[in-house]
Amino acid sequence: MTPVKTQPILEAREVTRTFRSGQRCITALAAVDLVVLRDGVIGLIGPDGAGKTTFMRLAAGLLRPDSGEVWVQGLSTRDQALAIQSRIGYMPQRFGLYSDLTVRENLDLYADLQGVAPANRSTRYDVLMQMTGLGGVQQRLAGNLSGGMKQKLGLACTLIQPKELLLLDEPTVGVDPVSRRELWQIIDRLVEEEQITVLLSTAYMDEAERCRYVYVLHNGYVLSHGEPQALCSRMQGCGYAARAPGVHRRALQGYLVRASGVLDAVIEREWLRVVTEPELSPERLKECAGVPSLELDPLPARFEDAFIAEFRAVGSRWQTTVSGWAPPQTSSEPETVIRVNALGRRFGDFHAVRDLSFEVNRGEIFGLLGANGAGKSTTFRMLCGLLPPSSGELSVAGADLRRASAAARARIGYVSQSFALYGQLTVTQNLRFFANVYNLRGDRRRERIGWALDGFELRALANVDAEDLSLGFKQRLALAAALLHQPEILFLDEPTSGVDPLARREFWQLINALAECGVTVLVTTHFMEEADYCDRLVIMAGGQLLALGTPESIKQQVAGGRSALPSMEEAFIALVESPQREVG
Repeated sequence: MTPVKTQPILEAREVTRTFRSGQRCITALAAVDLVVLRDGVIGLIGPDGAGKTTFMRLAAGLLRPDSGEVWVQGLSTRDQALAIQSRIGYMPQRFGLYSDLTVRENLDLYADLQGVAPANRSTRYDVLMQMTGLGGVQQRLAGNLSGGMKQKLGLACTLIQPKELLLLDEPTVGVDPVSRRELWQIIDRLVEEEQITVLLSTAYMDEAERCRYVYVLHNGYVLSHGEPQALCSRMQGCGYAARAPGVHRRALQGYLVRASGVLDAVIEREWLRVVTEPELSPERLKECAGVPSLELDPLPARFEDAFIAEFRAVGSRWQTTVSGWAPPQTSSEPETVIRVNALGRRFGDFHAVRDLSFEVNRGEIFGLLGANGAGKSTTFRMLCGLLPPSSGELSVAGADLRRASAAARARIGYVSQSFALYGQLTVTQNLRFFANVYNLRGDRRRERIGWALDGFELRALANVDAEDLSLGFKQRLALAAALLHQPEILFLDEPTSGVDPLARREFWQLINALAECGVTVLVTTHFMEEADYCDRLVIMAGGQLLALGTPESIKQQVAGGRSALPSMEEAFIALVESPQREVG
């Protein structure tokens, strides 16, 4: 008998779960009620530390609730966890692929673990390989796959045995827009063709908008739930496209985010998207912003507006300042601080980067974009002095970092893509360690550590081990450590990957302020809306330069004379997938 859609496939009632970290008791979930019907994709949304991953692990039977009950397909996770695990698919944030095994060997390993008889594998493998597009790389080592391909292989391994319920914990974190689109095509196909119900957590609000129903979590509580369009409707009439002739978008954003009644102000396409409290009229907004030339055009509401509005009501904004940074030296001529000429890097016969050239000026936010495997991370590592080039020239702050003195390196701050601080040291101990590395002493050392603890809201977590922080707070700590010595140049390698929209806004507010103080920022990102924050950017594919220019000029290149410019994500996909490009 086929289950009817009105029957819940997953149900949680009054679920509470706590954890201990040293002397602290952390409530990850508090009296959560949640029902998942057999109805497509259900979204689990919330900022870092909201409890999304904890709920996923409870639903997968990997944790037991302290109180309350979780039922999956009518089975209790308390005493029927093994039976549940055999009937569901669960893909955590870091799925356990084996790098030294091929794609096919990983499939075989997970088929063994799921008890699939060898005679029954071939047909299922064919379906999964066709679905994921991995059929042509079955003999490639998993460690040599791009980030998007690894995620698709993880999904295939999860689905070797057909399931009715699939739990996906942020499956698109760290993958480029093309791979993200392909993953969603797979998810949609699973829902339509195999009638799978998917519970998916995500940091992307456009993905939340694709769900049939969403639950919004905050500090372990269900803050709201409903159909995305119903939640969007609350913000109808509150969004505007803002422009001010003669005012740089970054400066205009600074005015708007400080204006009374403004909930959100982000750069979007060629304008700023401003979201206000419902009672704030356009005329009053112009007065509060203090920008006489401000122009406002209405915009339709979107789910992200509702998300930000809810969390502005219950959360606080960072108070990080850039006090102490010297004002930029004004000059009619731009000063080049990063110079790359015919840069190349080989790994054996493989050219990861070839013939790459560009320059970055002081106080510029410069983006380095590309699909997974495009060579941008290799380029980034060479610029930071972590990897020697095979050919070409590069200089940062007038020095080749391969031979640079400690004084030259002290002018640079670096936040890596993966959390690179010391997990078993507390927040304060990490800051003290990096203060010593940067030769900060005495009052100066105390002042900068105090600035980091207060400005990044880390004071309450000062004695917590770094490994016990949520992803958002880990990223705050990493950025705080990189800025302790007030560097002139800041390298950010996907600093907001997996971080919720609210935290991303706070990161970029600080980055913009640093650029206004003359700090040069070079950033990689997979969030295409963040590319609009860059003054200029490079798009790479196959280790080569595909496009170089301002966000507007790159969009115009794709628009082909059309009056309406594409979004940055649309332009990126069009360039990467263009049949005209020749990438060796």
